Amino acid sequence: MPASTLLSIVESPIHPDFTGLYRRLDLAETRVGSIRKAISLLKSQTPDFVVAEFYYGYGNNYAGVNISNLDVFLYSLQKFAPAARVIVMVEKTEYRHVDKLNGIIPLHGILQHPVREPAMEALLTAGRSHHSGGVTGSST
Repeated sequence: MPASTLLSIVESPIHPDFTGLYRRLDLAETRVGSIRKAISLLKSQTPDFVVAEFYYGYGNNYAGVNISNLDVFLYSLQKFAPAARVIVMVEKTEYRHVDKLNGIIPLHGILQHPVREPAMEALLTAGRSHHSGGVTGSST
């Protein structure tokens, strides 16, 4: 059976490195450093999982019409990989806003920083058997 694929969008230094976990779970990871690169990659690769950080668009950030840094990517995901399971990591102060992304595409999971390996593993293994959708939790 071929390995599942995982797209890591690493936009900040607090994004945890779960490369060892992904390997252990037989997930082929592709890492990109920006949303723009992630969108471009979607045109040629269809990930089974996406792991990204959420940054709420306060004020005029993100052109004032988007919820966060992930909106445009999630709209692209709808088109190119609608079955991908999205796991979002978020700071405690922005946690209350992340649920708004479910209006674009259902989130597989939301993890609050600091994200620990067991919490990530639970979401990744839950997603292997079926798309459970909407799993949330703290990783502290």
